Amino acid sequence: MKWSAVCLVAVATLGWLCDAQNFLEKPGWPPIQTPPSWPPQTPQRPVQPLPQRPAQPFLQKPAQPIPQRIPYTEDDTKQTCEVVDKDKVSCGLSGITAAQCQAISCCFDGRMCFYGKTVTVQCTKDGQFVVVVSRDATLPNLELDSISLLGANGAHCTPVGTTSAFAIYQFKVTECGTVVTEEPDTIVYENRMSSSYVVGIGPFGDITRDSHYDLVFQCRYTGTSVETLVIEVKTYPNPNPVVTVDAVLNVELRLANGRCLSKGCDEMQEAYTSYYTVADYPVTKVLRDPVYAEVRILGMTDPNVVLTLEQCWATIDPTGDRLPRWDLLVNGCPYQDDRYLTVPIASDSSYIPPGEFLSHYKRFVFKMFTFVDPTSMVPLQENVYIHCRATVCHALAGSCEQRCNRQRRDLSAQGQKKTKGDVVVSSQKVIMIDPSLYA
Repeated sequence: MKWSAVCLVAVATLGWLCDAQNFLEKPGWPPIQTPPSWPPQTPQRPVQPLPQRPAQPFLQKPAQPIPQRIPYTEDDTKQTCEVVDKDKVSCGLSGITAAQCQAISCCFDGRMCFYGKTVTVQCTKDGQFVVVVSRDATLPNLELDSISLLGANGAHCTPVGTTSAFAIYQFKVTECGTVVTEEPDTIVYENRMSSSYVVGIGPFGDITRDSHYDLVFQCRYTGTSVETLVIEVKTYPNPNPVVTVDAVLNVELRLANGRCLSKGCDEMQEAYTSYYTVADYPVTKVLRDPVYAEVRILGMTDPNVVLTLEQCWATIDPTGDRLPRWDLLVNGCPYQDDRYLTVPIASDSSYIPPGEFLSHYKRFVFKMFTFVDPTSMVPLQENVYIHCRATVCHALAGSCEQRCNRQRRDLSAQGQKKTKGDVVVSSQKVIMIDPSLYA
C-alpha cells in the first residue's frame, strides 16, 4: 500500500496554518544534518514512548491545551513574514513559486521562500517531522534553548540548526518519544514540543513572567497527499490597569501610560505625563511589560506631610486579603525574592502638577506577571488586583525617607510624627488576555 502523510498540529501558545506538499525541502540555512537513509516501509510502533516532566523544581511546563481553530487574516500573515534579511531561513526547493511557498506555510518576498515569525510544522513523505520555531512566536519572546520534545534523549531530538531568531528540528516520525496510534487505513504519529518557564516561589503565592509554549503535532499517513493543519494555541493573558479607591487619608492608586517620544527623554518620568482613565479599564499588559503605578495624597495642602508606602502587593481578588499573593514592595523597598525587582521611581518636580508637592507622591514600576497554581504549577488565567498600604509622616525636623539598605524606615525619633493608622488602596482588576491577538 502506498502511504502519504497528513500533519495535524495543536498549539498551546500561538496559532498558525501550515501545509507540507511535494515541494518540501530541508530548511536551507543554517545547514541541517541529513538523517540516515530510511527505506519506505510500513510504519512501526515505537516500543515505549515516555512522556517526561522537567527535572528542575522551578522550571515548569504547561498542561495539555484544548486546541481550537484560529482565524487567520491577511494582517497576521504580513506581520508573520516581517523577517529581517539576516534572520531569514530558506524554505522549500530552489525555484519554488509564491503559491507553492504559501502552500507549505512559508513566506515569499519575490526572490526567496523563507520561514515566518511563528512555528512551522511540516511532514515529509519519507517519514520525517520538520519543525521550525521562531523566537517571536510568543510575547514575550520565546527562549529557544528552553524548548524540548516529548522524548528529548535521542541523537536527533535537539535542533539541527539554530540562529538567534530560529531553532530548526528535523527527526524521523519514529524518534524522540513519538506516540503512534492507528485509525482505519491511517497511522498517526504524534509528538509534543514545549518550553520550560521559570516560576517565582513566594511565601504566599507563585508567579511567572515567561511565555508558556506547548505544541502538539501529528503526521497522519494515509493513501492520499501530504497536508498540514494547525490548531490555535493560547498564551496566558496579559495584565491590566489600576484604578483608585479613596480612603481615610484620601489616597489614590492609579496607573500611568505616558510614552517617551523624543530622543533622550526619560522613559520612566515620561510615563507619568498621562494616566489611564476609568473608561480605559480594564487595561491589558503583556507578560514582562512595565506597569507604572502611582500612589498620591489628594486634597492635602501641607508640604511637610510625607506619603510613605509600607507595602504593595498583588492578588487575584479585589479585597487584597486572600491568597495567592505576590509582594511588590516590603517596608517601602523592592521585594528581594523577585527575579524582576520592583523599581521605586523618584518623583521629578517637573512631572508634578502645579500647586502639588513631591512629598505627596510615590511611584514605582514592576514587570507584569501572572499567578501560578501552587499544585499543578500551571499559570492561572485570573484577574489581578494591585494593593498598597500607605501611611504619612510629618517632617518637622528630621527625614521621612525610607532607606532600602535597612530593614525598617529610618525615622528619627525627634521631629517626626506618624499619623494614626494607615490606609490600603487597591486597583480595579487587571485582566490578562491572549497576546497573540496583538502580535
